Amino acid sequence: MNEPTLLWDDRELTAALSARDLPRARDLAAGVSAQALETFLGRLPSSQQAVLFRLLAKDHALEVFEFMSAGSQAQLVAHLQDDEVAAVFDDLDPDDRVGLLDELPAKVAKRLMHGLSPAERQLTATVLGYPEGSVGRRMSPEVIPLRVDSTVNRALARVHNLLDAAETIYTLPVVDDERRVVGVVGLRDLLRADPNALIGDLSRPADLAYATESAEEAARRCADAGRLALPIVDSEDRLVGILTVDDALSVLEAAESEDQARQGGSEPLRSPYLSTPRRQIVRSRIVWLLVLAVGATLTVQVLETFESTLEQMVVLSVFIPLLIGTGGNTGNQAATTVTRAMALGDVRPSDALKVVAREGVVGLFLGLILGGLAFVIVSVVYSVTIGEVIGLTMLIMCTLAAVAGGVIPLIARVLRADPAVFSNPFISTLIDATGLIIYFLIARALLGL
Repeated sequence: MNEPTLLWDDRELTAALSARDLPRARDLAAGVSAQALETFLGRLPSSQQAVLFRLLAKDHALEVFEFMSAGSQAQLVAHLQDDEVAAVFDDLDPDDRVGLLDELPAKVAKRLMHGLSPAERQLTATVLGYPEGSVGRRMSPEVIPLRVDSTVNRALARVHNLLDAAETIYTLPVVDDERRVVGVVGLRDLLRADPNALIGDLSRPADLAYATESAEEAARRCADAGRLALPIVDSEDRLVGILTVDDALSVLEAAESEDQARQGGSEPLRSPYLSTPRRQIVRSRIVWLLVLAVGATLTVQVLETFESTLEQMVVLSVFIPLLIGTGGNTGNQAATTVTRAMALGDVRPSDALKVVAREGVVGLFLGLILGGLAFVIVSVVYSVTIGEVIGLTMLIMCTLAAVAGGVIPLIARVLRADPAVFSNPFISTLIDATGLIIYFLIARALLGL
């Protein structure tokens, strides 16, 4: 078999599948890395995904399957036979099984669970028992704990005996008689230590995560601390599993994709774009569009309220798109920055006053720059009075938008809502309405309307 590679030309494999030349497709796919094949599968229709998957050798197929997202896995499972699904499902790690089960219909999930051996069913049920979104759902219960009073020689023998059953061996939790985590030890330290040394003397303090805490927060802590793995414990600090750095990065990638989608006014897709059914894409967008459409009625009502003002000075209507666009963009910039800072742990809800002060100053300077430019240009083209209206409105709107954009994500966090949901779409709607009110009030005052 050719050496698998991530860099390859997929045109030959695409042509072989289109021509139903399955032997040729099998030979071509055999020489491609699992990660590259997973990307390729995401560009195929579901029916062709199943055809190609069946052509792969068992180990290669499992490796490809593990690279896929839970949504993509569920989509592929729907086109495989029961025996094929059972074979792949049985070989998955418990945490990966749970991710797939969450995407499958209840009847299918129940059937797959019954097909597992009692030991694997128990491991999977342990992970399933934790709340959705918790790190307990993303951890692996297949971990090798080492006793604090064990010698290095006995510890290495234990690791060797349990090698195939462990999620990782590079970071090993150290526990006491009651399975409470007292530290961790690295495999490198074990290998170079005196065989008669005690594990307790080699261990270092452990960064822990509680099984019920947010998976994203635990993953962020794992990545920021540069740990290969994070022991997961229950409320009494007893070891229940481990979160590896690759799983932590997957959690962060999924969270980032979700935030980006929601900031753009849609729900994240659970599978690659080209293989996602059109009806699912419609569902991911329609709710947000309806919400924004309802919010936009506020803008319409404001325009109706100041209809007489517009009739007296029609030129004011020319600047409405400029003003609401600038205000919305300013608010969105602030919201995106603060949401990202919260995700990194740089900002907390208790920092609200600091955020208001900082964004207020930033918005003020932005308003001075943009408002000053608008005043000069509009004064030259129209009149100084109109320039004053636009410049002053720009100044106030930028300041207000920056403050609102910085505070709303913090309010969302206090309300236990996703800050990304409250950011760009809702801020744009809010600023549009309030900005127009400010605009027309300033116009009435300066123009005497």
